Amino acid sequence: MQYGDFGAVVGYGRQIAVPPGCSAAGREIAIHLDTSIAPRQPVCRPAPATKPPPLTSSLIAELQELVSLIIPIFTADKIFLMDTVVSGIRSTGNLHLGNYFGALKNFLRMQEENNCYFFVADYHSLTTHPHPDDIHANIRQVLAEYLAAGIDPEKATVYVQSDVPEVAELYLLMNMNAYVGELERTTSFKEKIRKHPDNINAGLLTYPVLMAADIIIHKAHKVPVGKDQEQHLEMTRRFARRFNTMYGVDYFPEPDAYNFGKQLMKIPGLDGSGKMGKSEGNGIFLADTSAEIRKKVMRAVTDTGPEKQDSEPSEAVRNLFTIMEVVSEPSTVKFFREQHASCVIRYGDMKKQLAEDIIKVTEPIRIRINEIISDPVYLGKVVSRGAEKARASASATIREVREIIGYRPF
Repeated sequence: MQYGDFGAVVGYGRQIAVPPGCSAAGREIAIHLDTSIAPRQPVCRPAPATKPPPLTSSLIAELQELVSLIIPIFTADKIFLMDTVVSGIRSTGNLHLGNYFGALKNFLRMQEENNCYFFVADYHSLTTHPHPDDIHANIRQVLAEYLAAGIDPEKATVYVQSDVPEVAELYLLMNMNAYVGELERTTSFKEKIRKHPDNINAGLLTYPVLMAADIIIHKAHKVPVGKDQEQHLEMTRRFARRFNTMYGVDYFPEPDAYNFGKQLMKIPGLDGSGKMGKSEGNGIFLADTSAEIRKKVMRAVTDTGPEKQDSEPSEAVRNLFTIMEVVSEPSTVKFFREQHASCVIRYGDMKKQLAEDIIKVTEPIRIRINEIISDPVYLGKVVSRGAEKARASASATIREVREIIGYRPF
């Protein structure tokens, strides 16, 4: 059986927790929930403008199997509805500890509780003009790291952004309702033109519109975002609301930030300031070898040591403690904090311990990354299946958006 051939199973506009469906039948399964009727029953109806297939014995068997999967979800008192979650990571450089603890670990929990779409944002990477020879390798690397970190293509839709051309069409349509003034005022755009005045391209200006298209094309309800992306998510909400208002519809949900009720963890870099990044030269990557990790950590910025007992650590040292708190045992953190408070800490010893604790976290992931990258058949299957599922969702949205805007077939 092939997942997604029946299209979306919906209830109150949200995805229902249903195991993989049946083979291509060209029919839409719509769940009509009427709280005044018990038990609640799924109802099959043909998709609009689609001729129903003949009721062969195999099709009847498949429908019966699908209904048997759906009905146990409904009880007299409870209906389990899944929110749609969308998130992506740019295909520029390797994923690092900040990505892992700040995002990927949350993704693993999200995929158990939601209808998740996780994608490699390769369109977004084009703003920095990567060499053509590097684009595919970068996509493959990030995809392998996604999977090695625990993202499960059986539980979430994992795909490459450029494999879903409907995203580009929605990006075009949403650009018609985005205004230069509001785009120029975004903090990220101001920061980019300050750092890279020789590369102020239109892609940077309209980055929030592409991000919005990525999210609303799947009618997402939740988006995991860090502090630096909150403004972009608010713009996504604004664009969704503007579309609904302009056309007098209640079509796109306004997605909310989703971090299980708490802020995403911010992992600092090794350079003494700021957060860990892909291109800042201050990161520890999931694909780094043990030797590379030890070398990077031993070079991490510290200070000359505390001069007074119980003094606050400097920012550089505080950053190392922050990393230690997520990779080391609590007793280890306690020991070095007491050493610092007593002014007897040896940063060399602290760094050695920190490096070994990081390796314990990353080494299994690194091994799995290499295994996945060396299996192009598996990667191809994941990408193909993910594109199929993502396009099923995206093409339905584009078809409906075009109808709302006023496009009609001849």
